[in-house]
Amino acid sequence: MNAESNEREEVVDPAATVPVTGGVTGDERELGSRAPQIIKRHRTLHLSWQVGVFAIGLAVVAAGIVMLPLPGPGWLVIFGGMAIWATEFVWAQLVLRWTKRKVTEAAQKALDPKVRRRNMILTTIGLVIVAVLVGIYVWEFGLAMPWNIEQ
Repeated sequence: MNAESNEREEVVDPAATVPVTGGVTGDERELGSRAPQIIKRHRTLHLSWQVGVFAIGLAVVAAGIVMLPLPGPGWLVIFGGMAIWATEFVWAQLVLRWTKRKVTEAAQKALDPKVRRRNMILTTIGLVIVAVLVGIYVWEFGLAMPWNIEQ
């Protein structure tokens, strides 16, 4: 009887529904090293590869940190360095996934009509305040720069 009922019911094995990519959904890739197989086979070669990836990623992140106060795309370069690290280190892959999720959530929130309307109103109020202050300054001192004004 039991064998008949198993034949009649199609039992789906949960493991059979997992994609070949290791259960990765959407655009997320499998965690772990993306080094070529020939490098992964040899422990010392793989360790040297990891040290090289870490050094290059560290240089790029350091350049991004320097660009934060200076002219340049600081955050973009920092995330580029994190992406370099993510080719080899799971912790960097997890940080990038978390960052991507938070940026997507913030973008969706910013597109909410109520939030967007509030932001536009606050921006308009801020611009009006700045325009009034600049108008008062120009009325009082003319187009002279602040360090050229004699009291």
